[in-house]
Amino acid sequence: MLAGEPTVDGIVARASRTLGRRWRLLRPLARRYVEATSGRVRPRHRDVVQFLDEDSGAKRAWAEHAGELSVEHWLTDPQQMQPVAAAASWDLPVIESTGALSEWLLLYPSELEWFADLKGLGDRTKRPRINHYHYRELGKGSGAMRLIEAPKPTLKELQRRILAEILNKIPPHPASHGFLRGRSIKTYVSPHVGKRVVLKMDLQDFFANISGARIQTVFRAMGYPESVADLLGGICTNSVRGFGEPYARPHLPQGAPTSPALANLCAYRVDCRLAGLARSAGAEYTRYADDLAFSGGEAYERRVERFSTHVAVILEEEGFRVNHRKTRIMRQGVRQHLAGLTANQRVNVIRADFDRLKATLTNCVRLGAASQNHEGHPSFREHLEGRVGFVESINAAKGARLRRILEKIDWP
Repeated sequence: MLAGEPTVDGIVARASRTLGRRWRLLRPLARRYVEATSGRVRPRHRDVVQFLDEDSGAKRAWAEHAGELSVEHWLTDPQQMQPVAAAASWDLPVIESTGALSEWLLLYPSELEWFADLKGLGDRTKRPRINHYHYRELGKGSGAMRLIEAPKPTLKELQRRILAEILNKIPPHPASHGFLRGRSIKTYVSPHVGKRVVLKMDLQDFFANISGARIQTVFRAMGYPESVADLLGGICTNSVRGFGEPYARPHLPQGAPTSPALANLCAYRVDCRLAGLARSAGAEYTRYADDLAFSGGEAYERRVERFSTHVAVILEEEGFRVNHRKTRIMRQGVRQHLAGLTANQRVNVIRADFDRLKATLTNCVRLGAASQNHEGHPSFREHLEGRVGFVESINAAKGARLRRILEKIDWP
């Protein structure tokens, strides 16, 4: 039973007050409702109405007592935080009405509705005052395109507050390593070092395939009333036409500060299921955003193909799409690479990537930095600093070699 979820006795008591008497039909109806909703996030109002409309017992009782059943007292209790059991201990701000949310975000109610855009006005017009995002398309190695949706300054500040004061207070799953303090690409790869076989799988359109409805459910699970959860979800999601599915419907925008944390929360259940599946097969499991990795010994190697099928089924059941073209089974004797790093004997940068960066730095010393800025980076020095810093974080010795070359560059 979820924290805050109505009990059979509670439902019967409230329904009796509403209808003016304790009808015999109420307890069986309450039992069916609790059974239908047990273990789930608190249903929406429309879900309750749909249950009553479809329940055969309710239909039969209404037909038998149509002339007697009537509402005697409408119960209008104030909205309250009703978190699921796991969220009861989280130190989240109490926001129990849309007015309280407006005050918390320092917005007028009309501004709150405008930024949440629950009516989808933003994707129906090209007027900048409605459109809250800047858009940029990036090419993928496969030839497909990735849409970067960067929120404009005011919306970005609202999202940053939601991230800092709500989302960052929720403990992540141990298998999740992306966009989390104290975890990194290195901690994602480390559990798979020296393993007999490594399975790599990829989720397709990870952010865009997480729907706005799913995000609103996450906020309801935290305990926020439906009206508040819908507005919080609206602030953290976007829909835009002209880029095809799934961008046309409300989704997590890749580029918003809240999206990585919300994506990890939406993947929490699948992380639990995949971690359990991996344990049963004697394997390790980690996830970095849309990259999934599994590894194990000889027994796991014998079943890895069948295991990958089970993983794909779980992902599909949880609403994620597998990019099957990127699934790789990497045994010892070949380069076992995950997220741009190798894991055969130790976590390391890929040799070809290191050699290319070293050559770029060397040519910067010999020919000048401008001659090597082929992609037109506006801050080429910071770009190279970042790449060298990344190598240093993975392999200190190799990073030191690159740092010595970097320091010889004569910057204009």
